[in-house]
Amino acid sequence: MSYDQNGFFVIKAKENGVNVIGLTRGQDTKFHHLEKLDKGEVMIAEFTEHTSAVKVRGKAEILTPFGKIDTDE
Repeated sequence: MSYDQNGFFVIKAKENGVNVIGLTRGQDTKFHHLEKLDKGEVMIAEFTEHTSAVKVRGKAEILTPFGKIDTDE
């Protein structure tokens, strides 16, 4: 499977302790990666053959090819 630049997204933490949790692809969805970001830290990530979804906990700004999303915590 091929992935292009549209699979990239950016998460910028607006507070300390923002959790970014990667979820697997496949028949059983599982957590497979966890990052903790502090205020002002930026993470650039992409969806891959192993990652189908990402969960963000905490105040953050998320930039995707579809637009900007701010969490409401």
